[in-house]
Amino acid sequence: MFFESCQRIAHLLIERDMSVSVAESSTGGLISANLLAVAGASRYFLGGSVVYTLASRRAFLSLDRDKLKALEPLTEPMAAAFADAARLQLNATWGIAELGAAGPAGTPYGHDPGTSVIGISGPINRAIKFETGSDNRQENMLRFTEAALKLFEETLLAT
Repeated sequence: MFFESCQRIAHLLIERDMSVSVAESSTGGLISANLLAVAGASRYFLGGSVVYTLASRRAFLSLDRDKLKALEPLTEPMAAAFADAARLQLNATWGIAELGAAGPAGTPYGHDPGTSVIGISGPINRAIKFETGSDNRQENMLRFTEAALKLFEETLLAT
């Protein structure tokens, strides 16, 4: 889907001997799938998880419950905490996390569909809120994935 961007990301990771792990929610594995679509992904991709439910978050990430309770849902600080947990869980150089409301409904916390937060953890930490203004689930999943890969590439280029 976003092959050219992932080729550039792969080149940077391999050239710098860096690795990445992913925790994604509303993208449902699309970030991981795109990173794995590049030949040689085993040189940089350590693993990924779809943390769509509370049970999966508990099973796949070591998140401090007290710290999580203090974070407002679907915010940049929450995405940053998930990215950090993804990175630490597999001892990767980088962690990517995406949390969002793909649609057609919003979140129980009042966030509209088409809202995503993306976090990058590593030598540089970044987090953004991304909104599409759409309730189209499939379109949002793709746009959230594109935003996450773009943020990761930009972050890699800044190191």
